[in-house]
Amino acid sequence: MKALYFDGEMKMIDMPAPEADGEAVVRVRMAGVCNTDVEISRGYMGFKGVPGHEFVGVVESAPDPKWVGRRVVGEINIGCGDCPACAAGMQRHCPNREVLGIASRDGAFAEYLRLPLANLREVQASMPDEVAVFTEPVAACFEMLEQAAFAPGEQTAVIGDGKLGLLAAQVLRAAGARVTIIGKHPEKMALASVEFGLDTVPVESARGLRFNTVVECSGKPAGLDLAGEITRPRGRIFLKSTYHGNPSPNTSLWVVNELTVIGSRCGLFPPALDALARGAVRTKPLIGAVFPFNDALDAFDAAMKPGALKILIDFKP
Repeated sequence: MKALYFDGEMKMIDMPAPEADGEAVVRVRMAGVCNTDVEISRGYMGFKGVPGHEFVGVVESAPDPKWVGRRVVGEINIGCGDCPACAAGMQRHCPNREVLGIASRDGAFAEYLRLPLANLREVQASMPDEVAVFTEPVAACFEMLEQAAFAPGEQTAVIGDGKLGLLAAQVLRAAGARVTIIGKHPEKMALASVEFGLDTVPVESARGLRFNTVVECSGKPAGLDLAGEITRPRGRIFLKSTYHGNPSPNTSLWVVNELTVIGSRCGLFPPALDALARGAVRTKPLIGAVFPFNDALDAFDAAMKPGALKILIDFKP
């Protein structure tokens, strides 16, 4: 099969298709390029192999033949099944976990991938691939609702006007929060305002504002610094960004203002699929371009450009 492979540089290669080995083999139909994939190309997690973790595909083979032919998305964490975290149903925090396209397991930028049946979620027939492929990042936004309650009208800022920030803002608004996007790209701020009806504030005007809850989605260490400055005393910060390197925020400010800092990563897929099916989270305005798989290297280059919207890779002929 053909695959986009990273071993210090990104390249297209031919490699053997994955063997089932007791799991499902999925033929990828569409994949999304995430900021985490971009960070991997800069050395994040020291990953080598096939990146990519946002996908929709069709099951080609499976231990249970009833799954064959179903269109699916897949949760990306694969626990060992033997540790206390797995026993508690927290495979996402298994210390020995593999993570699709991120840690120890080849991912979705290939014609085929392999996942346990327990990780697969069927996609309803009416949902286009271009919507279903957003399930993983939307699920990551719903994780915040699993971790903490949001009061009706809660003053909430989302730092970052990119794909994840605009998805997070939609999820939190649907949960009843009053959401303001803080960003620096005029075209994305206009998108947030016109397409999604969100309040927006340019980053240079944000430092005098204060919010009960701040969600850091910028992907930049400067966003983490800003989050500490604009969170009210005894407020909370959700950290959604992953960085290559070690940012050095002013943690003294967190202590003085008694802030609660919550790391927030992967979420469960069912609420994300439900929200996408109902149109509670809209994705079409976030798509910047769709590239055929043969042009996957160009797709990755496009995703790395500052201010890029979501880049999708279409595997269908």
